[in-house]
Amino acid sequence: MDLLSVSWSLLYSCCNNVTVLGVFFTIFVLLFDFLKRRKMWNRFPPGPTPLPFIGNVLQMDFKCLPLCFRQMSRRFGNVFSFQVGWTNVVVLNGFEVMKEMLIKRSEDIADRPPIPFYSKIGMDQGVVMMKYGHAWRDLRRFSISTLRNFGLGKKSLEERVIEEAAYLCSVFESKEGQPFDAHYIMQNATSNVIASMMFGDRFEYDDKKFQKLLYFLDENMKLGKGLLPQILNVAPWLRHVPGPHQKFVSCILNFLSFLEEIVEEHKTSWDPAHQRDYIDAFLEEMEKAKEDPGSTFKETTLLAVTCDLFGAGTETTATTLRWALLLVLLYPDIQRRVHEEIDRVIGRDRRPALDDQMNMPFTNAVIHEIQRYGDIFPLGLPHFTYRDTEIQGFFIPKGIMVFVNLSSVLKDETYWEKPHQFYPEHFLDDKGQFVKREAFMPFSAGRRVCLGEQLARMELFIFFTTLMQRFTFIIPENQPRPREDPIFTFIFSPHRYQICAKLR
Repeated sequence: MDLLSVSWSLLYSCCNNVTVLGVFFTIFVLLFDFLKRRKMWNRFPPGPTPLPFIGNVLQMDFKCLPLCFRQMSRRFGNVFSFQVGWTNVVVLNGFEVMKEMLIKRSEDIADRPPIPFYSKIGMDQGVVMMKYGHAWRDLRRFSISTLRNFGLGKKSLEERVIEEAAYLCSVFESKEGQPFDAHYIMQNATSNVIASMMFGDRFEYDDKKFQKLLYFLDENMKLGKGLLPQILNVAPWLRHVPGPHQKFVSCILNFLSFLEEIVEEHKTSWDPAHQRDYIDAFLEEMEKAKEDPGSTFKETTLLAVTCDLFGAGTETTATTLRWALLLVLLYPDIQRRVHEEIDRVIGRDRRPALDDQMNMPFTNAVIHEIQRYGDIFPLGLPHFTYRDTEIQGFFIPKGIMVFVNLSSVLKDETYWEKPHQFYPEHFLDDKGQFVKREAFMPFSAGRRVCLGEQLARMELFIFFTTLMQRFTFIIPENQPRPREDPIFTFIFSPHRYQICAKLR
C-alpha cells in the first residue's frame, strides 16, 4: 500500500472516530439536559414545552412579563409553570388562587430564591431579599419597630408628610402655570419622607448630590427589565465582562456607593446617647452584637436594608402619584368631583390631614382606584417555596421559584366590574360610601407583605389631597393627550408627560 493510501485510510479512521465521539457527546448532553429539566413530580402545574438547555426563554417576553403571564394563564390556567434554563418557575394568577396561597398558606412561599448577582454584591442581606428564617424575622421586626420609633403611625410623621406636601406645592407653584414634567419632583417629595427616617434629614429639591442618587434609582428601574439582567443573574461573573449590561451594573454599584457614603458619615458621627435615625439604631445593634459572628446586625446587612427601605419608600409611592396626576388630567370630571369634596370637607385654607380621609369617600375611592388601575408592582418580588405545598390541586415542591401575579388580582375579570377601566366606583357602595375590596392587594399579602404599606397610604392621601386642594391640573395647550398605557420595568409606570398646574 503506498503512502497516499495509508494517509487517506488514517484520515478516514480519524473522521469516523470523531463522528462517533460527536454522536456520543450529543446523546450524552441531550440526556443530561433531559434529566436536569424533566419534571419529577406528579400534579406539577402545566406549562409550555421547554427547549433543551434554554427552557422557555425564547417564549417569554421579558419586556412585559405581566402581559406574557396573562396570555399564558388563558392557555394553561391560573396555576402554570415554565422553565428558564433548568430552573422551574410557577406563576399564580387570579384572586381565589392568591387568597388561598398568600393568606391561608403564606409561610409555604415565604422564602426568596437565590439570585447570584444580588448575592455577589450583598443585596440578598436586606429585609426584601433575605432568605426566610430567624434572621429575616429579626431584621423585619427590628425595622418595623425602629421606623415606628421614628414616627411611623404617629402624628409626628404625619406632620412631616404634611410639611413635605407644602414644599411640593411650592415647587409646583413656582412653575407659574407653565408646562413641566413632575417626574423627579415626585421622587424628591416621597424620598424626603423616607430619608428623614433613614438618614435623619431631608434634602432640598435642587441638591445635586440628591438628584444624582435619584437618577441612579430611576436608571436602575429602567435598565432592570429585559433579558440582559436575567442573564446577569444566572451568570454573575459577566459583571466583569464588557458589554451593554455594564450600564445596569454601574448604576446599581453607584447607588450602593452613595448609600455607603451616608452610612460611613453616620459611623463617624455616631453618638450612642443620641439616636438620630434608622441607621443610628442599626449601628447600636451592631455594637451590641459585635462579639456574635452569627448576628444579623452587620455592615453588609445595614447597607442592603438601607437600599431596600430607601428605594422602596421612594419609587413605588412616587410612581403612584405620577399615575394620580396623569389620571386627573385624563378624567377632568373625576378631578372636579375631588375638588368639590375637598372644598366641602377641608376648605381652601386648612391643610389636609389623615383624619379627613374618613369623611372623604370619593377622594379615598379615587386614590384606591389609582393604585388598582395603575397596578404599580404587577408581579411583586419572586417567592420561593419554603416547603412542599399544594394549590388548586397542583403540587409545588420545596425550592421552586414562584411569581405571584398581583396584576391578575387587581384586574381579575371575575371580581371587578370594569377591571380594565379607571372606575372609582369600584370602591363605593350605592350610597356613595367607601367600601373595602378583598381583591385590593397592591402591597401583596401574607408574610412578605410590604412593611411600608402604612407609610405609603398616609403619603398618598396627604400628597394627593394637598395638591388637589391647591391646583387644577390641565393638559398643556398644543400638546397631545398623554398616553394612558404603562411602561414596564420592575413596575408599571406612566409614559413621561407634561402638566400645567393652575392655582385654584
